[in-house]
Amino acid sequence: MLKSKILFIMTGSIACFKACAVLSKLKQAGHSIKVVMSPSSLQFVGAATIEGLTGEAPITDMYTQGQIMDHINLNRWADLVIVAPATANYINKIAYGLGDDLLTTLFLAHDFKKPFLVTPAMNTMMYLHPTTQASIKKLKEMNVEILETASGVLACGEVGHGRLLEPELIVQEIEKRLNNTSASNSKTVQSQAKQIKVLITSGGTVEPIDDVRVITNTSTGKTGAQIASDLTETGISVTYLHAESAAKPEFADHFIAFTQFSDLSEKLEQTLKQTKYDWVIHLAAVSDYSVIPTTGKIDSSENELTLKLKKNPKLIEMIKRVNPNTQLVGFKLTSTTDTKLIEQKVATLFEKAHCDFVVQNNWSDIKNNLRQFSLYSGVNEKNPVKISNVNELSSILFQKMIEMESL
Repeated sequence: MLKSKILFIMTGSIACFKACAVLSKLKQAGHSIKVVMSPSSLQFVGAATIEGLTGEAPITDMYTQGQIMDHINLNRWADLVIVAPATANYINKIAYGLGDDLLTTLFLAHDFKKPFLVTPAMNTMMYLHPTTQASIKKLKEMNVEILETASGVLACGEVGHGRLLEPELIVQEIEKRLNNTSASNSKTVQSQAKQIKVLITSGGTVEPIDDVRVITNTSTGKTGAQIASDLTETGISVTYLHAESAAKPEFADHFIAFTQFSDLSEKLEQTLKQTKYDWVIHLAAVSDYSVIPTTGKIDSSENELTLKLKKNPKLIEMIKRVNPNTQLVGFKLTSTTDTKLIEQKVATLFEKAHCDFVVQNNWSDIKNNLRQFSLYSGVNEKNPVKISNVNELSSILFQKMIEMESL
């Protein structure tokens, strides 16, 4: 099931401990969360705590290499933005258009078609100060949603307004906004989704050595199965072209099984000719080489065995030749952390296969049972979208499909 994407901004307040409880509840509800923290908020809650709660390290600096465009990319990614806790300093700065750090530039770059929630937390006198109240009024006029403070005992020992709302109430307000947004868009989106046809290839080919032995790879097909299931639940028509041993999605409209390279090649070309897919997501781990056939069973008494292999053509390069109008998503598994090498390998897919998008992941992540990805939107992409799990990847792909359908 696709869940919402929440951008969570934290400013420096003792109430950061309550924000951690909010993060925990949102994560338990299945939402994808990215956290942006001010330097002062890190004095109250450590980055390790946030990473432990969300599964992803917080973003703390807009000048880190690869994150220069985060004030734009994070806003594009998010379905909803919330600032919790929001200090008087932050509220007054954004009300008057200051943009001197990542947190304030995120506000200036916000698309107000999406909810922007602010949950103040401060001393009563600071909250009731005319400047703060004027800023709150100004923000409301900009369609910023201010979640009014609670009244109670404050950190300073005084009793009054300025207390951050309880985590349960903040989560309720977030869910309410997300549900309202979903309800207003759902009919249009559902109608668009039903018009989209997607082909997903998944799992690894199995190349026979003789009548009983094979060469294969370690692909499980789990990522492809999850994406297929997620997209099918949105109403998209999904055809799942999969290895016989690959994981199967809980939901999909059509299933086609393959074994070896030649089988996949034939069935891929056949289904591309039969159906004009709007999107092809090519995750299959295709053998680069096939074994030159041997009749019968190879004698196992020999101490050494020489196999002759022949190079297989790149199937992904065939997809646009057969169906040039499809949107093609290629996947690139790399075994290096060298950014330049990764960019070169990704660029090859754009240039030779004419991919529209390339999803890159690293073998070291897979070995550690992680599913983290980088989504490239062009051959010269220098700031790919960082994706922390398969569900989030499904959500982003779905969003791009709907955007294309709306054109």
